[in-house]
Amino acid sequence: MTEATPLLRLREIRKSFGTFEVLKGVSLDVAQGEVVSIIGASGSGKSTFLRSINVMEMPQAGTMDFGDFHFDFRKGAASHPTKVQLQKLRAEIGMVFQSYNLWPHMTVLQNVIHAPMTLRRTPRAQAVEEAEALLARIGLYEKRDSYPARLSGGQQQRVAIARALAMKPRLMLFDEVTSALDPELVHEVLVLMASLAADGMTMLLVTHEIAFARDVSSRVLFFDQGVMAEQGPPDRVLRNPESPRLRQFLHRILHDEMTRTTEDQA
Repeated sequence: MTEATPLLRLREIRKSFGTFEVLKGVSLDVAQGEVVSIIGASGSGKSTFLRSINVMEMPQAGTMDFGDFHFDFRKGAASHPTKVQLQKLRAEIGMVFQSYNLWPHMTVLQNVIHAPMTLRRTPRAQAVEEAEALLARIGLYEKRDSYPARLSGGQQQRVAIARALAMKPRLMLFDEVTSALDPELVHEVLVLMASLAADGMTMLLVTHEIAFARDVSSRVLFFDQGVMAEQGPPDRVLRNPESPRLRQFLHRILHDEMTRTTEDQA
């Protein structure tokens, strides 16, 4: 790839569930080192779009270019992704969900080293050394021999992020990773994600944390009814939105945040 070539290029991505079209031809370029936040109401298609990038949801139309991968998602297309290609793709694209999905029968360390050893054939000694360095970075080195049930939600989510990072991905996807956390635990996860952004990790994140999106993003996308209704720099999109739908969405989010703050103080 040349310097001008995006790390990720998506064209006219479409996805339907039955007769309901969730994504209606979404296109996006993401440059190396960009942090792109995706906002929108529930059901707007943003999480489905994120899952389409690592093909956890198979689009029915559109194309995707990522590094050496080129996929045409039309049924029967010559470059339709194969199972082997998808396994290789997911080794390059890390994804973290709102549910932590840690293996409960494995310790923290075992959770982090499993994928590098299994998928990348990393020698155990090297995998352990790299995992312990990651756990030290996220402040959980002392929990390496603990089981997930003994951790707080915020700690479990940080381990889930470390597990994804252990594969040394070129792109990280975060799908509402703080939405299942108690408010007091959200901060520790956002601090970790901000540090990844500062280090130059290419990231796409679906989030309702508007202040976080404003502070760390190079670009914000607003999804509405299956289309990318607005996009641009965070200061412009979040402070001076063009579309009435986005203004309405941001007003509701701000109202909900104020309501939660009042309830927490009561």
